[in-house]
Amino acid sequence: MTQTQSAPPATWSPPAPPTGTAQPAAQAPSRRNAIAQWFQGTPGRMRAFLILAAVVSILFGIAAAQGHAQSNGALERAEANAAQLVRIQGIHTNLVSANADATNAFLVGGLEPPVQRQHFVDSMAAAARLISEASTAQPADQNVLGQLNTTLITYNGLIEQARANNRQGLPIGSQYLRDANSVLQDDSLPLVNALVQANEKRVDDEFSGVGRGTIWVLVGGLLTLAVFVITLRWLARRTHRYLNIPIVVGAALVLIVTILGGVSLSSASSAASDTRSDAYAKTLALSTARIAAYDARSNESLTLIARGSGDAFDKAFNTASATVDDQLGKSSGTTDGLQGLWSDYKKVHGEVRKQDTSGNWDEAVNIAVGTSKSENNSVDTFKAFDTQSADQLQSTSDDVSNKLSDARSSIRFFGWLGLPIGILAALLVAWGMSQRLEEYR
Repeated sequence: MTQTQSAPPATWSPPAPPTGTAQPAAQAPSRRNAIAQWFQGTPGRMRAFLILAAVVSILFGIAAAQGHAQSNGALERAEANAAQLVRIQGIHTNLVSANADATNAFLVGGLEPPVQRQHFVDSMAAAARLISEASTAQPADQNVLGQLNTTLITYNGLIEQARANNRQGLPIGSQYLRDANSVLQDDSLPLVNALVQANEKRVDDEFSGVGRGTIWVLVGGLLTLAVFVITLRWLARRTHRYLNIPIVVGAALVLIVTILGGVSLSSASSAASDTRSDAYAKTLALSTARIAAYDARSNESLTLIARGSGDAFDKAFNTASATVDDQLGKSSGTTDGLQGLWSDYKKVHGEVRKQDTSGNWDEAVNIAVGTSKSENNSVDTFKAFDTQSADQLQSTSDDVSNKLSDARSSIRFFGWLGLPIGILAALLVAWGMSQRLEEYR
């Protein structure tokens, strides 16, 4: 009987992976390893230097553009805020001018001189127009300017009451005039002074910010040049070629922009500083002198209206007159002629006081309102000062605007040039490095 031979035991083997199945992640190089390999060796370090120098070049372009934009913006805002300050002080001048007209015309009695009345109306209209312009130009001032408008409505009403009673010869008219003057001095002008202080601070802040743009250019330029120098030195040691022309050209462009940009910004900052200490300071001094002069003129009339009890107004005149002298002294060189004209007015005022204190009130009034037979009177001498001071104020104000505009023009070119030069320097670095990388392929 034949025995059947048993088959050997079957062995298990894993099924073959289907076609197209991905290999395990461990067998493929990870992305991190690929990046690390890309930066390995001398070619990898070249790539690292290329990326670093290119990024720094672009950042330099951004910093140069930012520096010029910051300085240009500060100059533009300084110009706008200085113009706003001139508007506010113009409001102040027109208000005290109108008040001087009203008080002086009150001395005439009855119907005031048409020319003086028209000057009052024109001054109040100019103040209203400037309030509207200032409100549009600087939204931050709108609330205070609105309050100012409200006080001027009250002031105008009291002046009209004073005029109506004065035309009828009623003594109560002088009380309405004093009340109007109080509203102006206690309600209106403090608001104007607050606006002046706020805008002076804005102008000072912007003048101080003009030079900050230089920091962006110098720091960005020096940092970029340091990276370029390190890159060139490393290349020289590794490749034994001491000059890489594209990178050297890129570094030269950065150096030129840094130097010329720094010079232009420093020049603009210097011009702004000179304008601040010269034309702008003279504008403020002249404006303050004109305001104080009109205040003195008003107090001259109020002293006579008080008829023997105007010591407080006379002291106020002396205080305002001293302010005029002080402010004209601060703008010497521009106001030399004005100092002589103001001295002429003070001499006439001295004659007014002399006639009043000696009991000749009518002659004092005649000198004050310009109807005296004497050679000089307050109306003519003050008008000479007023006309010339207004012309000089306009001249110095225009000078501020022109000088700040010129300073802005000098930096606009480099403001547009910074970013393109930064990008061009980055491209030159890439070109220079690509030449060396080709040698390792």
